[in-house]
Amino acid sequence: MNEYLVLVVEDDKPIRSLITTTLKMNEYKYITASKGNEAIMLSASHKPDIIILDLGLPDIDGVEVIEQIRKWSDVPIIIVSARSEDRDKIIALDKGADDYLTKPFSVDELLARLRVIQRRLMRTENVSVTEYINGKLRIDYVSGCVYLNDEELHLTPIEYKLLCLLAKNVGKVLTHKYIIQSVWGTPDDNSEASLRVFMATLRKKLDDSDQALIQTHIGIGYRMMRL
Repeated sequence: MNEYLVLVVEDDKPIRSLITTTLKMNEYKYITASKGNEAIMLSASHKPDIIILDLGLPDIDGVEVIEQIRKWSDVPIIIVSARSEDRDKIIALDKGADDYLTKPFSVDELLARLRVIQRRLMRTENVSVTEYINGKLRIDYVSGCVYLNDEELHLTPIEYKLLCLLAKNVGKVLTHKYIIQSVWGTPDDNSEASLRVFMATLRKKLDDSDQALIQTHIGIGYRMMRL
């Protein structure tokens, strides 16, 4: 039996059944909710490890569910929604969702997203606060040094902040707005242009022209991949 508990929040019975059957076949523990307020209560009482959340719920919008849960919990939230516009994805991610799947989705893709979350949870539980290693990349948080293939990279302070932010959230899509607020604070008219410039120079130093390490989500943001 998988040790992680998944809360499935979905009012559409066939889709809820598809998700729960998939979880059961892959030995996940799960509980379900068909309404937003019910999901908030179950999140508080059962403390699930992962939440799969639909946005179009009958009582309150899924974005409000995210906002309420984020007041007390950092539980990973995977959105599964028929809303396919970039604006909807950006709003959900900015409010605190960790990932976004658009309906219709494949079972294999959902399981892959769950595995990414699980790996992140496992690393958090066994985290080393002094060092981060991802493939050929190593960040020494104590010295503030970054190494690629054991050779030190010379990063600017902004590049180092960007890299650490992405590393801390490996596997998670970070929106432009979230990155800008985390690294620069108050955004201005040139913030996104500055972010693109710094990301380009960081990628060049990381030899990441193929986006194997840092993935671009056009119009949304960036995600560091686990190598």
